Amino acid sequence: MQITKFDNKPIGIFDSGVGGLSVWRELIKLMPGQEFIYIADNAYCPYGPKPKEEIIERSSRVTEFLIERGAAIVVVACNTATSAAISTLRSRFCIPFVGMEPAVKPAANFSKSGVIGVLATKGTLSGDLYNNTLERYASNVEVIEMAGTGLVQLVEEGKLDTPDTEILLNKYIKPMVEAGADHIVLGCTHYPFLINLIQKIAGEGVTIIDPAPAVARRTYTLACDLGLFKARETFFNTTFYATGSIDVLKLLAGRISPDIPNYSFNEMNI
Repeated sequence: MQITKFDNKPIGIFDSGVGGLSVWRELIKLMPGQEFIYIADNAYCPYGPKPKEEIIERSSRVTEFLIERGAAIVVVACNTATSAAISTLRSRFCIPFVGMEPAVKPAANFSKSGVIGVLATKGTLSGDLYNNTLERYASNVEVIEMAGTGLVQLVEEGKLDTPDTEILLNKYIKPMVEAGADHIVLGCTHYPFLINLIQKIAGEGVTIIDPAPAVARRTYTLACDLGLFKARETFFNTTFYATGSIDVLKLLAGRISPDIPNYSFNEMNI
């Protein structure tokens, strides 16, 4: 694929819902002034339990929408969509894609107990990308996997620090800690919004790994290589779309950035 140089073009970001904001949060730190287009496909959320073919179809539609609006790079800010669809997206569209990498390698490398935990969706845990990563980097450690059923829905409802959320997280985190895990990998972009509760349950001796900063650094490097990113004074440059309600999207974006009044929020139907 031949990649051309871009200037003043937006970077597209999409997720099944608001989870990808955990990646957007890291991107706006690294790239002030960059224009972003964020799509929450929350009418079809969660992606995790859906068939691979449906995730590919939704990811393709969203990508087409972003490219029509000038996106020069697309960040697939969803672990399930990355696992199910990114290979297809790269074959269909002639722009660069950045996906979510399961952060198993650093967890395995730095574990002292020889046990790590992975909290992810069912779709991610069953995907080739995750399992190939396990085979390559985690053969020397024991991996405790938990499918975080119900957590995405709680984040989508804005329930980040409620008793119900803590009860459900206890169900997933405590068995990892009891098995000796000293690192827990967050394998869904929604989960960093629960990181305070996760750390509270896991305890101080357990490191929680959020892959979003590494994904943002990869996007930044790619954008610089393409001549896309030029630092500016302001970062009032994100346009948000949602296929469902914009309410929680607006709420969480406002918690991340003080520039919320300057952002555009739009409901859409694709």
